[in-house]
Amino acid sequence: MSIHLDRRTNRQGGPVATRNQDCEQIAQRRRCMRALAHAPAEDLAAAWDTWQPKPEVEEIRGPQAGLVMVRGRIGGGGDPFNLGEATVSRATVRLHGDAMTGEQIGTGYVLGTELRHAWLAAVFDGLLADDRQRLRVLDTVVDPLTRAQAEHDDLRRGEAAGTKVDFFTVAREHR
Repeated sequence: MSIHLDRRTNRQGGPVATRNQDCEQIAQRRRCMRALAHAPAEDLAAAWDTWQPKPEVEEIRGPQAGLVMVRGRIGGGGDPFNLGEATVSRATVRLHGDAMTGEQIGTGYVLGTELRHAWLAAVFDGLLADDRQRLRVLDTVVDPLTRAQAEHDDLRRGEAAGTKVDFFTVAREHR
């Protein structure tokens, strides 16, 4: 049995993450950002209002609203084309203070013009980046939002499935 230890370090002197670790972290951050962006702004505001101790929040960019070009691909993988524009709100904040292990940057993007929603998503993204706050944010904010969104998605899929028409069956019935 042999064990390989990677002793390389990054610029800050920490261990270099493996490619699998990087992919897992990216996938988890995507799931968290999706939950924060799709959550009702009222749910995020309620979670922030009860959050104690609060870190100091400094706005780096925004919150601001603007337009982005939405691109699609023919058949899902073919040539790209411009589908149209969508309104997006974004915010970037710096979190620091006694509640944090260090200074963290959070970024939030949401469809629409709800600037407060983008700001709250950025704050919780910054809290997720902090070692001391991460598990608490996952347990009390992200996981409940993810479960609620999954229930909502299942309900919508059920409603859509009820309207499905099997055209082969319809054609056979008229013979």
